[in-house]
Amino acid sequence: MAEYKKVGFIGLGNMGSAIAQGILKNGLYSGNDILGTDVSKEARGRAEKQLGIQVLESNNAVAQQSDILFLAVKPQYYEEVITGIREAVTDEKIVVTIAPGKTLAWVTEKFGHPVHLVRTMPNTPAMVLEGATAVCPSSRITEEELAAVMKILTCFSKAYVIPENLMDTACGINGSMPAAVFIFLEAMADAAVAEGMPRKLAYELAAQTVAGSAKLMLESGKHPGALKDMVTSPAGTTIEAVRVLEEKGFRAAVMDAAIAAIEKSRKL
Repeated sequence: MAEYKKVGFIGLGNMGSAIAQGILKNGLYSGNDILGTDVSKEARGRAEKQLGIQVLESNNAVAQQSDILFLAVKPQYYEEVITGIREAVTDEKIVVTIAPGKTLAWVTEKFGHPVHLVRTMPNTPAMVLEGATAVCPSSRITEEELAAVMKILTCFSKAYVIPENLMDTACGINGSMPAAVFIFLEAMADAAVAEGMPRKLAYELAAQTVAGSAKLMLESGKHPGALKDMVTSPAGTTIEAVRVLEEKGFRAAVMDAAIAAIEKSRKL
């Protein structure tokens, strides 16, 4: 079995740092075995101080010394970053992408040679080790290599292997829709504040309600419609809230928002 001794990050922003933090908290690698760099001096300093990882000065240095390399930069910078590291990425290395819209074929073309490549789409709840990550390995990835990557991904998220034709859909759902959840939370809290509840309590009550509802669905295995029916008593408060949501087109708005994000991902 091959040994993957060093994990590297090009990009130490929210996502790169969250992944590194998950690896460290699970004890999968030590700080000495995690390498990273970022164009931002502030981000480099923060990662070195808060995470205790090895911060290097250049993308090329990280690529050369890493066995598994995460490209944790924004999609618009991918081509520039790949151009700068393509010679350092040899056949023994695994490259993991986290950019929406960048297909396996596109990334391979930019490298200009075959690459052991895994395309992923994590989301911001990774920052508290509760992420959801869609995963698509290239044809060159072996079962052993995929297992090594999945071991890292499950340090900070649930990871789901899916075909590449669903990656844009995943981007629209787990990648983008946390924003819709936060808007929903904010609106719930605003309603509570409007009715006299202190702001801090309103946020906490709303957040725990959403977190608990999601956990109930996942752990019970029940259909969300069945869970909705469980809390909807005849002539009660909940059915009145449901009536207003339906009247305002809540379901359609959520679906339209997700589909818009999916379509945008396809164009990136």
